[in-house]
Amino acid sequence: MKKLILAVIVLSIGYITMVKAEEIKSVTPKEFAEAVASVPGKVGTHLQNEWANIKSHQAKSWAEMKFKFQALKEKFQPE
Repeated sequence: MKKLILAVIVLSIGYITMVKAEEIKSVTPKEFAEAVASVPGKVGTHLQNEWANIKSHQAKSWAEMKFKFQALKEKFQPE
């Protein structure tokens, strides 16, 4: 009995997801053209954001390594 109920639930969920997957949104040529035209701006913005993230990460990383290197240097210097 439990297997039957479980099978009905699984089949119901599968049917519902299949029905939702069949809902197709049509794209007009104007929407397509706008989407394609917006790509260079989106890529440029993404690259600028990534560049800023890289610079901030490198600044933190280099500052940390400079501190660690100084500590290591002091550790091996004769007193």
